[in-house]
Amino acid sequence: MKLDIATYAELMARYNQWINQSVYLAASQLNDEDRKADCGLFFKSIHGTLNHLLLCDRMWLDRFKGQIPSADLKALDQELYSEFTELKKARDELDLEILDWAASLDETVLPERLVYTSLAAAAEKNVDFTQAIIHFFNHQTHHRGQITTALNQTGVDVGVTDLLFMPELSV
Repeated sequence: MKLDIATYAELMARYNQWINQSVYLAASQLNDEDRKADCGLFFKSIHGTLNHLLLCDRMWLDRFKGQIPSADLKALDQELYSEFTELKKARDELDLEILDWAASLDETVLPERLVYTSLAAAAEKNVDFTQAIIHFFNHQTHHRGQITTALNQTGVDVGVTDLLFMPELSV
């Protein structure tokens, strides 16, 4: 398999959608109180971390598309959706948008640099565009790892999370 950034992004976008479906299915086994309980994650709870991932994915995707992220995004720990069903719906919609964006990279000449204003640092950043794409998917994996551990500690098993065992790759 040739691994250029477009191929990488398409593979990771498919993985992102698949594993998010597994994580949300597992999280749906908990009640709202348990999902929102502080369990020591960077963003305190499973719910808080799911919100953080949605917020950051939205922000990064807007940047990649040359759009300015919404002014409504104020902080990395901001709760976008307090209701789990709304959060899941927004996640599903964004995952489809990420898939479409990744598929479009084959026909796109990417800029070398990505200039954006960091929400965390409140400062302008100038980074390698390809590295930003890799960071985007790595960030998702990092926080989903925290969520799967927290779910496991509550007795909920997410199941297999390895990329190589994604159904379309394991045939």
